[in-house]
Amino acid sequence: MIIVVGSINLDLIAKVERLPSPGETVSGSGFSTAPGGKGANQALAAARAGAPVRMVGAVGKDNFASEALALLREAKVDLSGVGETFASTGTALIMVGDDGENIIAVVPGANASVVPGDLSKAFLKKGDVVLLQHEIPLATVDAALDQARPAGAVTVLNTAPFHAEASGFLGKADYVVANETEFDLYGEALALSGRDRAARMRDFAGKTGRTIVVTLGGEGVMAATPSDFLTVPALKITPVDTVGAGDTFCGYFAAGLSAGLALEQALARAGAAGSLACLKPGAQPAIPLAKDVDQALQEAG
Repeated sequence: MIIVVGSINLDLIAKVERLPSPGETVSGSGFSTAPGGKGANQALAAARAGAPVRMVGAVGKDNFASEALALLREAKVDLSGVGETFASTGTALIMVGDDGENIIAVVPGANASVVPGDLSKAFLKKGDVVLLQHEIPLATVDAALDQARPAGAVTVLNTAPFHAEASGFLGKADYVVANETEFDLYGEALALSGRDRAARMRDFAGKTGRTIVVTLGGEGVMAATPSDFLTVPALKITPVDTVGAGDTFCGYFAAGLSAGLALEQALARAGAAGSLACLKPGAQPAIPLAKDVDQALQEAG
């Protein structure tokens, strides 16, 4: 079982010719809503990868909640760990200009109410994979890392979004997944040594005894374990929309670990899934199914 402890949002997306200046009003050319939140995105990716998934999080008692959970329900994700609060369902207010630039305001809402006590809903047991991110209170993320190890569960921590104060508990996770920008920032916060990113990754793995995975977009992915260093190339694609690619990678990576894949295989499958997620607009609607990922890997050789 994959246990995702994380955020659940509804994205409110307006398309505009250009982004407004402060105090300015511009006309929009389109509006849409879509389920989002890094936790929910990753839970859906793991489910589409073929893994059983339980979600632990919170939504509000409002009209946004059902839409935010719609695709998770469709994918048969266990939502018994999702509570309801009097805070609003988390929202992301997004304006996208014709040039592709965007501005985003995230209102955590119910996500801010996910507390360490909610981890009792995870029912952690040996062999589970716990998938975490930084869009819920960091104290809850830290507590989940502490509770997973004695239960015999494996932890995967996605370091997005960057929070310098999270540096202190990164070394508790069995697998840390960061994009290149995040890793560089955490490298500074942790005073990692080495002339280049690969050397700093080795330093992190050596000091913590854990595995660090760094995603590089179109350049693929690198991983450092205490005893090895791996590089896996990305699929060659022409991206349409990269939103949600990182979450897709994390969900598929956790599913690969849960299925017992070797690290290199899990990275390759997750990388292919992340690449395919860039071929469609949006986050959750673009997450590929397992059969499409396996076909892409076969065609890539």
